[in-house]
Amino acid sequence: MQKAIIGKKVGMTQIFDEKGNVVPVTVIEAGPCVVVQKKTVENDGYAAVQIGFGDISIKNVTKPLKGHFEKSDVAPKRTLREFRLDDCSALNVGDIIKADTFASGDRVDVVGTSKGKGYAGAIKRWNFQRLKESHGTGPVARHAGSLGACSSPSRVYKGMKGAGHLGAERVTVQNLTVVKIDAENNLIAVKGAVPGPRGGVVMLSDSVKKA
Repeated sequence: MQKAIIGKKVGMTQIFDEKGNVVPVTVIEAGPCVVVQKKTVENDGYAAVQIGFGDISIKNVTKPLKGHFEKSDVAPKRTLREFRLDDCSALNVGDIIKADTFASGDRVDVVGTSKGKGYAGAIKRWNFQRLKESHGTGPVARHAGSLGACSSPSRVYKGMKGAGHLGAERVTVQNLTVVKIDAENNLIAVKGAVPGPRGGVVMLSDSVKKA
């Protein structure tokens, strides 16, 4: 059965495997999550489950969401995410999903929101080369260069790379290996880095591309 869970990025560390090799891992506080809503092909046109993570005070919940939680008879949750799983029949509203849903050795895709870098230049944003900082190059060593021909077409093509907003976007990292599970503390250690800052919300699901 396809699996999914919502978690919070705790940070990075390193652990040793059986052979004594150092493995860099990201620790994720995964769950406990609760199934808030179940969507069916008959009613919604597709099958999916909506999962909630993180407790929140009832006074901080909007009226529509309050009614949504009361209808499902579950406590208010800070984060709601929807997953289209292969087989949603195994999950019902009110079911609890914990970290031990996954096991060591599983391959997962992790989705998060990358760190926002604000307004960034072309060198930081697109890895443009800079000019040499010797005599005669002027005060434009880190500027973008030519944006196209002057006579024809006498305009900048759509999609031209340049300075602008960097980061703070949805990023998916595929095929990460689950190294260790701490079911008692709801922690999952995933090999490698995942997007976002410490404390950022991430979503784990079975890998789409099996290695």
